[in-house]
Amino acid sequence: MSVKLNDPNYSSGVAAFEAKNFSQAMQFLYPLAEAGDADAQHRVAIMCQNGLGVVRNDARAFGMMKAAAEQGYAIAQHGLGFMYLMGECVEKDGAEAALWFRKAADQGLAGSLTTLAMMYEEGNGVEKDPEEAKRLYAEAGFDL
Repeated sequence: MSVKLNDPNYSSGVAAFEAKNFSQAMQFLYPLAEAGDADAQHRVAIMCQNGLGVVRNDARAFGMMKAAAEQGYAIAQHGLGFMYLMGECVEKDGAEAALWFRKAADQGLAGSLTTLAMMYEEGNGVEKDPEEAKRLYAEAGFDL
């Protein structure tokens, strides 16, 4: 589900978020996130994960990030991958991290391709595969 860009609560929430007025952003975006808007969920997850405008809440951060990622929101898929990779807000799980980075990479996120390439290079969460790492780096635009 996605809110319309002309929704005054959404535009006010995004403006407050961008201005780093996180408590106000949370007031506008949380109801939209609860209603299923992926971008609002992603932003709420970031605020909850980092204690921006609210008390840090790992469970809510993970839940919101996962909800947005499951809707196919690429930047949230990347964010969820990092949560799993670093063990932040959730138990560390390299294989699960690789799965979410792959989903985001398939949507063209170069940062996800790069992270996935590093995972293949190191054998972190995936079978070590230097050739796959090289291929992913090239796909991400690195001239090796």
